[in-house]
Amino acid sequence: MPDVQELSRATYERLRAELENLTGEGRIDIAHKIEAARALGDLSENGDYHAAKEQQGKMEARIRQISGVLQDAVVVDATDTTTVVVGTVVELRFGGDLDTERFLVGNIEERHDDLEVLSPGSPLGQAIVGAAVGEHRTYEVNGNQLGIEIVSIEQG
Repeated sequence: MPDVQELSRATYERLRAELENLTGEGRIDIAHKIEAARALGDLSENGDYHAAKEQQGKMEARIRQISGVLQDAVVVDATDTTTVVVGTVVELRFGGDLDTERFLVGNIEERHDDLEVLSPGSPLGQAIVGAAVGEHRTYEVNGNQLGIEIVSIEQG
């Protein structure tokens, strides 16, 4: 069974648009660059040709990556901020510290300003998904149990 990729609606739509662009205009643009470089002659020492082929390889890898994520994607509703879910921004207090840290919970493809993305599959992510504001949870790192408090949850 494939790994489910939980994505916020915004990330799902952004990835679909990126995939459409890469498989459409992106491929056409690369084909033109390769064709123009071939017209310059000897391919063995043709820097433009090799650069275009490298760019094509990177683009095709990104297409495969996005396709894989979207194939296993489940769009999660992050509008209900009563509990931590994929797509929410969570503020955490670690082990009784006074300072707090903010994270965007989600797939690495999620993006939100300058926030670090916290995978729901990580030990910390597993501990906080489903938690409500004010709850205390523990998670394990290198055999040590660490405590956290959910300070706030907001829509991502």
